Amino acid sequence: MQRMSDPSIAVPDAVISSVRNVSPDQIADSPRPTTIVEAPRLGAHLGIDVFLATETFQRTGSFKFRAAYNVALNVPNPHVIAASSGNFGQAMAYACKLFGKRCTVVMPANSAKVKVDAVLSHGGRVDLVDTTKVKRATRVAQLAAEHPDAYVASAYDDPFVIAGNSSLGDELGRLAAPPDVVVAPIGGGGLTSGLIQAARRSTSTMAVIAAEPLIANDAARSLREGHIVSNETEPQTIADGTRTLSVGKHNWELLEDGLETIVEVPEDAIREAVRLLFFLANLKAEPTGALGVAALLTSPETFRDRRVCCVITGGNVDAAVYAGIIAG
Repeated sequence: MQRMSDPSIAVPDAVISSVRNVSPDQIADSPRPTTIVEAPRLGAHLGIDVFLATETFQRTGSFKFRAAYNVALNVPNPHVIAASSGNFGQAMAYACKLFGKRCTVVMPANSAKVKVDAVLSHGGRVDLVDTTKVKRATRVAQLAAEHPDAYVASAYDDPFVIAGNSSLGDELGRLAAPPDVVVAPIGGGGLTSGLIQAARRSTSTMAVIAAEPLIANDAARSLREGHIVSNETEPQTIADGTRTLSVGKHNWELLEDGLETIVEVPEDAIREAVRLLFFLANLKAEPTGALGVAALLTSPETFRDRRVCCVITGGNVDAAVYAGIIAG
């Protein structure tokens, strides 16, 4: 793997808007630069000029640490409550531990065990809910009423989260050869809105395209209808990081006119993308993290004759689930 991003970038400006009371240990554990992987075999297979920006080596194994760190750094509250399928939860738990704060994460009862265990290992408290009976947002509201000193952090609909995620876009914009287009997964819209935010302040002309599971296509429907459209229940896509009811209001302000398009991806393409990353790029990715490559499989004409960067958002996947996907 070749790291093309500037290794001197320890803490992007967008992440640290204030460094009050930040200890050397906290700085040392700040977000890592992304890892750039040239993937010639994958590109040849797809017939697309593509490279990967993988966050699988980010702290806690996904891009979510960028956002969580920015939240924990900037809010004065001693306790943070969040809802998460897993990646934001473990990132938030770790970030809170760095800053000496408590963290409670509301998670679906069917969350991957590896993600539940990760939250617990970082000192977070896990509150499991059956999302077919109780919405995560409802349970978060109940906990917030019980803990008035807590900050409720959305995994996506939060200005601190968007700003933290934008640091990835800043890194891509500073590459010697920036991409023409960045394609990234969309659930609530925290990452894609951050990438749009970064693109707008960049000297490059990179466009942002989102990749969304077809069975969880509320963002695509929202873009077509010109307003936020919600899913009635959490869609049970294999890409569990996109099991959201709708994009957030803060995200929509950026997504509505900042996205070039959204590619709606079938479940089989997500599985195939996970396999291609394993066999042709020697990279482990969770299903959500493989959505960008799945978009290339689904709509190759969208990406022809362009230099494409696929954001591989994380690698936190249950071992049995991953083995089953690779085995086909």
